[in-house]
Amino acid sequence: MGTYLVTGATGLIGRHVVKLLAERPDAGEIALLVRERSRARLAEQIRGLPGHDRIRLLIGDIAEDHLGLSEADRASLTGQVDHLIHAAALYDLAADNATSVEANVDGTRHVLELAADLRVGRLHHISSVAVAGDYRGKFAEDMFDAGQRLVTPYHRTKFAAEELVREQQAVPWRIYRPAVVVGHSVTGEMDKIDGPYYFLPAIARLAGFPSLPVVFPDIGSTNIVPVDFVAAALVHIAHADGLDGQVFHLTNPDPQPVADVYNAFAKAAGAPRITAELPRQVSKPLVELAKLTEYVPGSTLVRDGVLDWLGIPPPVLSVLTFPSIFDSSSTRRALADTEIRVPPLESYAPALWRYWREHLDPFRARAHHGRTRLDGRRIVITGASSGIGRATALKVSAEGGIPLLVARRADELAEVKAEIQAAGGAAYAYPCDLTDPEAVDKTVEQMLNEQPAIDMLVNNAGRSIRRSVKLSYDRFHDYERAMAINYFGALRLILALLPHMTERKFGHIVNVSSIGVQGIAPRFSAYVASKSALDQFSKVVATETFGDGVTFTTVHMPLVRTPMIRPTKIYDAFPAKSPDQAADMIIKALEERPKHIGTGVGFVMQLAYAISPDLVDAIAYQGYRIFPDSTAAGGEGKLKLGKGERQLSRAAAALMRVTRGIHW
Repeated sequence: MGTYLVTGATGLIGRHVVKLLAERPDAGEIALLVRERSRARLAEQIRGLPGHDRIRLLIGDIAEDHLGLSEADRASLTGQVDHLIHAAALYDLAADNATSVEANVDGTRHVLELAADLRVGRLHHISSVAVAGDYRGKFAEDMFDAGQRLVTPYHRTKFAAEELVREQQAVPWRIYRPAVVVGHSVTGEMDKIDGPYYFLPAIARLAGFPSLPVVFPDIGSTNIVPVDFVAAALVHIAHADGLDGQVFHLTNPDPQPVADVYNAFAKAAGAPRITAELPRQVSKPLVELAKLTEYVPGSTLVRDGVLDWLGIPPPVLSVLTFPSIFDSSSTRRALADTEIRVPPLESYAPALWRYWREHLDPFRARAHHGRTRLDGRRIVITGASSGIGRATALKVSAEGGIPLLVARRADELAEVKAEIQAAGGAAYAYPCDLTDPEAVDKTVEQMLNEQPAIDMLVNNAGRSIRRSVKLSYDRFHDYERAMAINYFGALRLILALLPHMTERKFGHIVNVSSIGVQGIAPRFSAYVASKSALDQFSKVVATETFGDGVTFTTVHMPLVRTPMIRPTKIYDAFPAKSPDQAADMIIKALEERPKHIGTGVGFVMQLAYAISPDLVDAIAYQGYRIFPDSTAAGGEGKLKLGKGERQLSRAAAALMRVTRGIHW
């Protein structure tokens, strides 16, 4: 019976190799090298395998001498290992040189030293077609150092590792060079983003676009194989007689044009497919011209920005295609009497796509298949006990969303929750004072413990202070109170939820701001300043969370008839939106996730101020004179709105109509 020592058993190839070894009736003990931190995961992985009682876990690390094995473990293995399968390596094109050397070169050197000490029967080294570098033409299995250029640290260290295996003479060896390894051809199982998976988010963005004719340049070919083929071929060849000192290309027999690979995944994704390729003689100059753009100042910055947006490391572009054609004659001869073959990519691309969407898509939290765009989304809504917040919560629930209600008054939150439940919806109440940092931290912790995820946040809670600066000289606390809830309260929630949202690569934050930020708002210096702070914070942070899938919408809300404006009696005569109309603006922000939502009047004010700020100031000053401070603000309070001591002047009424929605 064969006995085995396997490195890299937790990796994609190693995991499948171990499964096949465990299924072999002639297999003896299978020893798996594993780091302490990965032991529990590997133990769980092998628990369901046939013959798992023959599998032994050895604590060690390829980065250490003797792989970090204890003297007792080394003694028990000496002279007992028929096959040492070295699958541990760093498969990362974006890794730096030092990290790659430590894992791939130093790790292989330690494996070879241990193999010699243990008197291993045979070493099976998993190399890579990356050793061919930029070699142009047919690269045979018996070729190695052919003057090729090695373009990344990964290429260089895989070449150096294979060279170490070839040069040593203490242990017989067989070398396996897989092509680009993707998931299982039946289940689609894959353990990380690599190779073509980097491009799947871009294909996902194209899903649903109309299937128009698409012409694409012929940029070359690649070579992709599923992990189950690689593992099956390796295990079979490892046990065949008379193959020591040979190299085997575990590759697709024929190069795969990039356009064909794209079409296989595009078909699975429902994205437009390439219908025609430009001839090679036309494509080649276009590709060369594209390379020359790297010398245009700023072009690489733009390119890398786009790639980062798509989640594609720039080094991947340099190895998108293979200049080499990999001859696999020896491999095909060794597998001739078996049914082990590379399936066509189009036959298993749907399985790869489904597994990626469900388990690996960094933006999978964005994928939504409910009856509405908010169906099932969990949305935190502050100020939810009344006014705009209450109306928004009811509308979110009506759209199938699950509002997480936040406000100070627990009894009123309970009423809103009960109203939603009576209508057949679901809601959760979280009483919290947003000006209390400790209360916010505890509330967010409770939410994250109770909810499977938090998708969105509506910062609606706020305080409005209408008071001229002349009446505020000794009221600095007005500015502090406005900032405490309108800015710092919202900010605390954003900062508390951002780690959760960025980890999920999805989140949307709606900040209810004010039309006053866009232009003229006399007597609202405290209120508008606090809203402006939140606007600018969100504008800046949106650039930092762009790659994490967390977006922001600012709603510049006009005057809304809510309890917040009730103390200002002149607003009783002003045209104002209802809470339901305001909530519609927020629902649009949640569903469509634009950068900004506002009104036509607000846009005109913003434009006017940009063109002629002095004129806007003059108009605003007239409003300041016409609409006095209210009694609640410390004014004289002589302005009456109906029959009485004084009515709105014609000028005031006209200005009110023209500037509909403005906070005067």
